[in-house]
Amino acid sequence: MNLYAIRAIYIYEMKRFFRTLLESLLSPVISTSLYFVVFGSAIGSRIDQVEGVTYGAFIVPGLIMLSVMTQGISNASFGIYFPKFIGTVYELLSAPVNFLEIVLGYVGAAATKSLMIGVVILLTAGFFVDLDIQHPLAMLAFLVLTCLSFSLFGFIIGIWAQSFQQLQIIPLLVITPLVFLGGSFYSISMLPPIWQTLTLFNPVVYLISGFRWSFFGQADVPVGLSLLAIAGFTGICLALIWLIFRTGYRIKE
Repeated sequence: MNLYAIRAIYIYEMKRFFRTLLESLLSPVISTSLYFVVFGSAIGSRIDQVEGVTYGAFIVPGLIMLSVMTQGISNASFGIYFPKFIGTVYELLSAPVNFLEIVLGYVGAAATKSLMIGVVILLTAGFFVDLDIQHPLAMLAFLVLTCLSFSLFGFIIGIWAQSFQQLQIIPLLVITPLVFLGGSFYSISMLPPIWQTLTLFNPVVYLISGFRWSFFGQADVPVGLSLLAIAGFTGICLALIWLIFRTGYRIKE
């Protein structure tokens, strides 16, 4: 394992993040505040509690999941796409670095960035609502696994994309709708029976449900299924990345 190569890639990516630190951290703070103003005040005034939890507190896990998923994908996809775009990826591929070390460097940095943003959102939410996290270790585990898995997914998107526009297609047209329809701002038990059944085919439901359980001890689906879903998603992403580097798909073209 070439730790120097992993460290070099990781530090390079983190330096790019810290060069725009104010924008990177200010944006989620403003977005979170707006969500609380719109959802917490406007809708929360009409919905007193959801499953025994105040509506303002209920939406916090969904807000965090929405941000860490999109940020993990965005950071990882841009991190690997830009070297492809300017041609420096070939220097990386010709260096004595294997695919695992490349993935650890880029995905590790992207996961760290999204984790930092998730923590910032959690701290910001604390100014609006009272949060009592019942299972802090489980909360941290779900958060780290989500950051890692969606950073892996973003890495795949970055390799697949052939333009900057394609980098935004899946996050905007697939991930964001799945999060909004996955119980991020409501409990799926509030839906009619037929829609509850259909919602269970949304994989994001299992992630948000498990993460919400770590806060309030309540979940729409069993916690074991949530862990199985995120573990399965991570395994699929790792398998796809291995296949990409083995075949050279859109890397060695």
